Amino acid sequence: MSTAPDVVELVRELVRRPTVSGDAAAQRDVLGVVAEVLGAAAPHLQRQEGTDRDQPWTLLTSPTDPGRPRLLLACHVDTVPATDPGGWQRDPFGAELDGGRVWGRGGSDMKAGLVAAVAALAAAPEGTPVALLLTSDEEIGSRGAAAASAAVAELAVGAVVVPEATGNRVVLGHRGALWLTVRAEGVAAHGSTPERGHNALLDLVAVLGRAGGALPLAREPFLGQETWNPGVMRSGTVPNVVPDRAEVVVDQRTVGDGAALLGWWRAQPEVAGVDVLVDLPPVRTPAGDPWVTGLPAPVESAPATYFTDASVLRPVVGEAPIVVWGPGTPAAMHAVDEHVEVAELQQATAAFGEVLRRWPG
Repeated sequence: MSTAPDVVELVRELVRRPTVSGDAAAQRDVLGVVAEVLGAAAPHLQRQEGTDRDQPWTLLTSPTDPGRPRLLLACHVDTVPATDPGGWQRDPFGAELDGGRVWGRGGSDMKAGLVAAVAALAAAPEGTPVALLLTSDEEIGSRGAAAASAAVAELAVGAVVVPEATGNRVVLGHRGALWLTVRAEGVAAHGSTPERGHNALLDLVAVLGRAGGALPLAREPFLGQETWNPGVMRSGTVPNVVPDRAEVVVDQRTVGDGAALLGWWRAQPEVAGVDVLVDLPPVRTPAGDPWVTGLPAPVESAPATYFTDASVLRPVVGEAPIVVWGPGTPAAMHAVDEHVEVAELQQATAAFGEVLRRWPG
């Protein structure tokens, strides 16, 4: 007899398990926990696991005619770090249940959405053509989804739900991400005679100063304006040496293929090299898609501000509509005192269950 998961307790269990991006062992552990829960509740589901040691993933599918299009739910298990735990009102991994909320890192992003998807899958009729993809390292470039993409490409997918935190509103897309490491090179010298060297850091600062007004940032009617943010800078070793190397990691959110942005950085005379760290395309689903219009939730008029695994899935699921839709407060994602409302979790579980019951396949 199947065992339906207690959604609140399962969220608390997952929040108690730190799964910071880059920790493959911790993420693999949570993948196993989720697969075991679903194995008890829906033993008919078939389980496939990735073999990449650093990028674990799990794909659970219902046995069905391969030609029947599936509804794919795609969830990541990793979180950002809980920086400055002393600044939290509660233990970031205590998973306290208080005030109608579960508190802790990953509550909104996206362990609540994962649990809602698991519960809906557990309750779905056995013949429903459905799949659940569990991925690692989404927060640092959707690496687990990329590792799993070949397995997803073998499925007939009719629609995709990415249960990220949207306050249970259906979101139709988001900008892509182009992360670059931009390098400058100089000549080292003693800090007391800087004229004998060439300061790579000053070169890089000059480029960054120009970028604000010169980067060819594009705009798209729905996705909005492209943005850029120099998030990490590294240069020098000690104050009394002219740095001969400097680099900055730039996070750009894109509405196209990012080629113009990449070309701009490479064309600057002070730039010695540019490495692409993350290159994810934007995602957009038409508001008039028949499946979207039938979803039991309001459709948000604006895109998500963050990227998701949908960027990796879009090329492998063809023209299938993709929505970002799940419980959790976007403002709480990556924030101190992250939490999820229990009422939102329960609402998402019911809504996903309804979608699966109505899925035609």
